[in-house]
Amino acid sequence: MILGTILLVVIVVLALAVAGIYNKLVALRNRFKNAFAQIDVQLKRRYDLIPNLVETAKGYMAHERQTLEAVIAARNQAASANQQAAANPGDAGAMQNLMGAEALLGGAMGKLLVTVERYPDLKANQNMSQLMEELTSTENKIAFSRQAYNDAVMTYNTATETFPNVLLAGPFGFKSAVLFEVKNEEVREVPKVSF
Repeated sequence: MILGTILLVVIVVLALAVAGIYNKLVALRNRFKNAFAQIDVQLKRRYDLIPNLVETAKGYMAHERQTLEAVIAARNQAASANQQAAANPGDAGAMQNLMGAEALLGGAMGKLLVTVERYPDLKANQNMSQLMEELTSTENKIAFSRQAYNDAVMTYNTATETFPNVLLAGPFGFKSAVLFEVKNEEVREVPKVSF
């Protein structure tokens, strides 16, 4: 009788421990997914600003058509990759595609900004100035959102890799999440806007 009671207590304690670990991992996974949703909001804002920026620049930069088309193509590729990553931020492949597309977009935007510098009338255009200011603000918000996301991913990954959580993470489908890191050094810098 006493042995049965002790065994029942041990089973209940273990069940509660497993439930606690599972609930903690779910909460941490949801936290990093929410953090990615904040990046998604800012990326969509940037993707919406870019066509307006290109449209404004078109009138002044007739000879720079290739640069403008590269920006739009990179923007479309990044927007598509973002949709896939937003559907499942825990998917390492989707996150890698997004990071690659963002690196390409950053490079194309860098070339556009360098090109804009050669057109003083374009730099003086009020519409262009406002768009560039909004883009700079959005880039700052993206950087902040990436930091929050990476912090949430780090906390989640640490929880899935520590003992005793590691014993339950794999069987319950808690895979490591990928940090949102920008590999291209040009993209690491916020675009410089001068008027």
